[in-house]
Amino acid sequence: MASGENRSDSLTGLIGSNPETHMRSLDETDRHLLTAIQKEFPLDPRPYALLGRDLSISEEEALERTNKLREKGPIRQISAIFNTRSLGYRSTLAAFKIPPERLEIAADIVSAHPGVSHNYSREHEYNLWFTIAVPPTSSLGLEKTVEIVGVEAGAVSTLLLPTVKTFKIGVTLDMTKKTEPDATWNDDAGLLENEDSPPPDPGDSKAAPLTPREIELVRNLQEDIPAGMEPFGRGAATVGLTVDEYLKEAESFVETGRMRRFAAVLYHREAGFTANAMGVWAVPEEEVEATGRIMASFRDVTHCYQRPTHPGWPYNLFTMVHAEAAEECERILDAIARATGVNDRGVLYSIRDFKKVRVKYFTPEIEEWERSRLG
Repeated sequence: MASGENRSDSLTGLIGSNPETHMRSLDETDRHLLTAIQKEFPLDPRPYALLGRDLSISEEEALERTNKLREKGPIRQISAIFNTRSLGYRSTLAAFKIPPERLEIAADIVSAHPGVSHNYSREHEYNLWFTIAVPPTSSLGLEKTVEIVGVEAGAVSTLLLPTVKTFKIGVTLDMTKKTEPDATWNDDAGLLENEDSPPPDPGDSKAAPLTPREIELVRNLQEDIPAGMEPFGRGAATVGLTVDEYLKEAESFVETGRMRRFAAVLYHREAGFTANAMGVWAVPEEEVEATGRIMASFRDVTHCYQRPTHPGWPYNLFTMVHAEAAEECERILDAIARATGVNDRGVLYSIRDFKKVRVKYFTPEIEEWERSRLG
């Protein structure tokens, strides 16, 4: 793996090689801080004052703890998390069937595309899975791009699995180690009433194209914030706004649905969640809506989507589960099966991370990649 910004399963650097050791070094305040800022990092001129107030610590301590968690893990980035579709981008999950002896070469080719944010090997005959996005200005389009990448990678077969419907999206790893059940489904009582309902699907409405000014703000807000007490000052100055104006623009992105939230993203393994399982489920079409909502209600399910089926691939509901061990993933998936009555499922574990980055929107790299293929 060539890029220094991508991390594989082997954890190196300041936190050591054992994520459990790092987890034990986090006290209760660290855990609550990490859980809170995954949900929302305050869009405020003095965000650490608000975080400190909520955690009953000082502003200075909130900043110091956050900086340490960024330097040593598990915080990967604090920035805007945008709704890809609402920005005019097209994206998909895709899987390649790669000859095992060619997997490393193929993974490098896939990872080299600037629109690929996640690239994993998984335990399946379709052994290379990735997410890819292309901008509204793409000359090739999404399907042609995946086709070209597949040819270059030497894929024997391809699954193109765009989102049909979103039931749940948003990785918020519960760092507080609460003792209540991991799932919100109770075999006797059913769905608990206090759970948030699934979010509206981002494809349900067509957003207006972004203005040049909005594109400039997207480019700015997607960058990791600096480590100071007033972290939004530099971004505001870059686009010629006051901090208050800058934060108002950011909040408007949230209100219109272009931004999902402004928050921290963690390295899962460094946060102690060393296993992730993609549960895929074959559900009758007429039962997808109800079943998807039940699956999405489970606290340990971070993503739940409906995706298309293909010949030889009958699975139309996908659930991502992150846990501290594979056995825990299996326990959660078993609970989902009991709650939904769906038993036709597959479980694909991630073996290796080849790439895990945030999509960078409206940058020139994809245009350069396409020009090189268009001659």
